[in-house]
This record gives sequence, C-alpha cells and structure tokens, in this order.
Amino acid sequence: MTRWNEIQLRIPRATIAPAMKGSAPCSSWPKSPGSSSSIREQFAAWLLHDDSLASELAGVLGSILTRCPGGFRRERRAELMPKLRENMCRRPGRKAYYFRGRIDGKDRWISLGQNFEEACRRLRQLQAGDGVPRSELTVKLAAERWLKQYIATQRQPKGQVQTKSRVRKYLEPGLGHLLLHRLTKEHVRSYRLWLEAKPISITTVWHILADVRCLLLWCVDAGLIDSSPFPRRIMPRLQERPPDRLTDEEAEQLRGLPEPYGFVCRLALGTGLRWGELTRAQASDLERGFLTVHHTKSRKVRRVPLEPDLYKEVRGHVGRLVPYATLSPGSFSKAVRLRTGIGRFHAHQMRHTFACQWLERGGSLAALQQILGHASIVTTQRYAKLTDEVVMRETMLLAERRRSQLVAKVVATDS
Repeated sequence: MTRWNEIQLRIPRATIAPAMKGSAPCSSWPKSPGSSSSIREQFAAWLLHDDSLASELAGVLGSILTRCPGGFRRERRAELMPKLRENMCRRPGRKAYYFRGRIDGKDRWISLGQNFEEACRRLRQLQAGDGVPRSELTVKLAAERWLKQYIATQRQPKGQVQTKSRVRKYLEPGLGHLLLHRLTKEHVRSYRLWLEAKPISITTVWHILADVRCLLLWCVDAGLIDSSPFPRRIMPRLQERPPDRLTDEEAEQLRGLPEPYGFVCRLALGTGLRWGELTRAQASDLERGFLTVHHTKSRKVRRVPLEPDLYKEVRGHVGRLVPYATLSPGSFSKAVRLRTGIGRFHAHQMRHTFACQWLERGGSLAALQQILGHASIVTTQRYAKLTDEVVMRETMLLAERRRSQLVAKVVATDS
C-alpha cells in the first residue's frame, strides 16, 4: 500500500470535497500526488480553507513519516540509496547489485554482491576488461573440488586412487599455489618441463598432463574460468611399443602350474579378462558356453566365449572362480614368478597374450573387440601387429614355397 493510498483511506474524499471550490469532482483526483503543479496548489488551498482537515491530515502524515524516515523528501532518499554507477543496476526483490553489459558478444548479468563499495570495485574490474571477477581460488582448491565432484563419479575406484596420488605428488607442488583465473599457457608449459626433470617415465608425464587438461575443462563447465588455458600440442608423444605378451612356450608353462595358480592362468589365457573382472567372476555366470562379465571397466555387460575344455573345468567350481582380492594382482604375480622363473611376468600380460593368440589363429578383429570390451576398435588394432615369431614363420613358409617352385621348374626343364 502506497503512502498516498493510506492517506485516502484515513481521510475520506467526502471530508475534503466541500473544501473544493470550482475544482474538478472527486472521481477525477489523481491516485498519487502526480507531477502536475496545479493539482498540488489546489490541494494546498483546500488545506488552508479547512483547519480541521489540515490538522487531521497532519496527524496522518506524521504517523506515516514516523514509520518511513525521510518520507517524501527526495534528498533523504538520495542519502539512503547511493547513486548507481554506469552498467550497475538492481533487480526487483533482490538485495545485490548487478552488472549488466555485453561480454564476449553476449548480454550478461553478473552479481556484484550486496556491499556497495565491493560492488563498485568489481564493476571497475569489469569495465577495465579484466573479465568476470573471480574469487581467490587456487589450483589446489579447484583440484580438491574436482576430485570430490567429478573424479568420484566418473572413474573406477582404481582410477580414483591413481588420480588422487598424481594430484598429491605432482599437481599440488607444481601448480597448486597459483590462482586459478591467473593460470596461463606458459604456466602449463613450464609445468611439463618441471615434470620431465623428475625421475618418472614419459608415460607418467602424459597421464599427469591429461589430468590437468581434464581439470581445466571441468573448471570451464563449472563456471570457475572462462576458457581453458591448456595449450595445444603440449602432450608428449609416447613411443609405440608392441603388446607386452608372453611367448607360446611361457603360456604353456603357466597353464601347467599347480592349483590354484594353474586354473587362474588357464582362465585368464582363455578369456582375456582383466584382473578385476577375473576376481569378480562367479561360477553362476556361466551360460551356454559363455561367461557373462557383469562388473567391467566400461560398466557394460559382455559375454565371453569359452573353449569346451575350459568350460567343463569352470563348471566344476562353485562361487568365486579366482580366490584373490581385486586390488592385489601383485601377490599373485610374485607367486607365479617364483614358480616359473619368468621374471617379467605380471597378470595383465595374460590378457595381451590371449589377444595376440586370437589373431594369430585367424580370429577376426571385430570379434576380439567385443570379447575384450574395447569401446573403440583403434584400441584393439594394436594387437593386429604380428610378432617376430609369426613373421619368421611366414618368411620360412614363403622360402619353402619358393624353393619348391624352383625345383618344379628344374624338373620340367630336364624332362
């Protein structure tokens, strides 16, 4: 309810009407004092004509002014409400000050806070072209939020542990002290040089920089920075290596180990499962010659075919097929190395060996991709490169075929 409406309720128009002489009827009165000076002069004349009306109106105005300090005086309102700067405005129903203007070609509303002096300071930053004002957020604090909000929901438990370890060992000491919105491409380039000076492999450097790239992209999505300062062509090129597989003789040696090592190796060499998938496999997952893998890296269920002999052997088990913990492939690998003398053995080699032997025996690349659970066939193609043994075997076969052709030509010439 406005002040003028309250006056109209407290003082009926019929009380003021007799005081009007030669003026407009009551129905044509303005609902507010308005801007017409003639209306204000007529009203002042009415008050001077009737003392009782003036005293009653003075009481009403006094009670209103008591509840509303400053009343109708524009000077008083100016003292209570500071003058807004250019591009500064306020929204109805909100206490904060706002910047409204065009940034990067877009009309933007940016909150400047409720404190007028702080709002003016941030406004000057915007008008000076410093971009959207940012809080004093460091790379370390941003990385902690990234670990809690993104990594915890997007990566597997093993990947979460590895990422946290890389952040604590390398990201925080190298970039953690810098303000996030002040991070530049030169900082990232210097960070790569700092990493390469550490006693770590180039593959580890690649993974650390991949974490930084993912962190900065997440910061852009979260509104913490306008764009990612991660430069192009900064990722190190990794030397291509053939799959770390076992030879056919070493694979047969693993299949002949005593139990339980022999069965675990035969299952791994016959299915190509990852270690975590092996340890979570159950005998109840068997169905019509297939082993259904539920808990996978890609979180997609897949079915792996089993050879008849392996299928019969697996059917003789109950419950978990592999009696080892998911996060302890090292103890199993150590026990196998001691019993076989293969010093370079690790559990993941059996997956590589299965993939290479599948292709060497004439299996298709598309079927191998489905069995291994690769999202892209590019990942599977790394197994398509033949080993030295296969190349030598093909070379000897061609040499024998050529020798046979030469013998046939000599015999034909003599006859």
